[in-house]
Amino acid sequence: MRTTKITLLSLVLLAGLVACTDKNKGVQEESTVSTDAKQTAQSATTTQTAPTMKIFKATDDNVKLLGRTYEYNDALWLALSGSGVEFSFYGTKAEITLKGDQIASSSSNHARIGIYVNGARVIDDLLNESRKTYTVFNSDTEQNVTVRVVKLSEAAMSTVGIHEISVDAKEGITPTQTNVHKIEFIGDSITAGYGVDDENKDHHFSTATEDVTKTYAYKTALALQADYSIVAYSGFGIISGYTSNDHKADSQLVPNYYDKVGMSYGKFDGTLAAQSVSWDFNRFIPELIVINLGSNDDSYTKDDADKQAEYARQYVEFLKQIRGNNANATILCTLGIMGDRLFPLVEQAVADYTKETGDNKIGTMKFDVQSAVDGYAADWHPTEATQSKAAEKLIAKIKVFMNW
Repeated sequence: MRTTKITLLSLVLLAGLVACTDKNKGVQEESTVSTDAKQTAQSATTTQTAPTMKIFKATDDNVKLLGRTYEYNDALWLALSGSGVEFSFYGTKAEITLKGDQIASSSSNHARIGIYVNGARVIDDLLNESRKTYTVFNSDTEQNVTVRVVKLSEAAMSTVGIHEISVDAKEGITPTQTNVHKIEFIGDSITAGYGVDDENKDHHFSTATEDVTKTYAYKTALALQADYSIVAYSGFGIISGYTSNDHKADSQLVPNYYDKVGMSYGKFDGTLAAQSVSWDFNRFIPELIVINLGSNDDSYTKDDADKQAEYARQYVEFLKQIRGNNANATILCTLGIMGDRLFPLVEQAVADYTKETGDNKIGTMKFDVQSAVDGYAADWHPTEATQSKAAEKLIAKIKVFMNW
């Protein structure tokens, strides 16, 4: 099983090795931005604000929060993949000022940010400055505008803060409406979009080639008109993170951080670790929780029956942890995109959990294993074509499973 080929400790070293390869692939991709949108979007580092501009903080009074976020000092901080904000206004101009953490001043693993205007990506950047202002919309005439800010890269490497939003709009900004449904996705590198913008299996990790919007999770939420929260860490598992030496990587376990705002080497404002902040589960109450964990555990368990049994037992304990924080959610346990050897153990864990607890708001689904026909991304990870096929299968399952 070749899933996430490096531990989190190795990611920092390996990212430097790929700097000379496709580091910027997908970061300024022409196809993601319409001609009109590109003409209005530009990046700047100025702190000047036009006299007619109104300044807003990214609070839930002004924006819709996407995923797990945290207000700290003078910014709304984003750690996990897909976290961000969305807002609307009627006006002529919009600027967004972002803050970097201490990773922004390093040489690699910068947070990758995508900013969308009316559905078109107009900014795709790696935040390598302590503060940066982007002009995301500029028009001679007033228009109805919806802006979405999304953290494209994963939590572990770096974080980013939304310092302020400035608009030339008489009525200011308002949060966009909540969607019909709410889904939480819990996963590993597959869910985080590891290497999806680098379709060379011999290349390694880089935040520059991660894009959560090209994953099955984000695509599924979009198709089902669902608000989402994504909790995903490359190399992490239930009983072991990815290992290449048969030794258990027990520092890379999703259950250890599920109750936290996130887990990152980057610190909010350079001082506060996301993993030191407990997540308030009342802030996002999902109807459905999709779990996709086991690909990294498989690098440890392989065909060892005792290790596989341990995986199943701890999976049951993780289900209890999830249920304890999400009393009414339905849970769907999945596996298979990068190998399905442990899927029977997932089924066993669900059966054991239901027998022990009497909780039957739970089910399973096996993804199809990725095919060479659809190619392979960095470190043999799924390409967007594979992710899209996985999304199609999951969407069809959810429509029946949840009666949506």
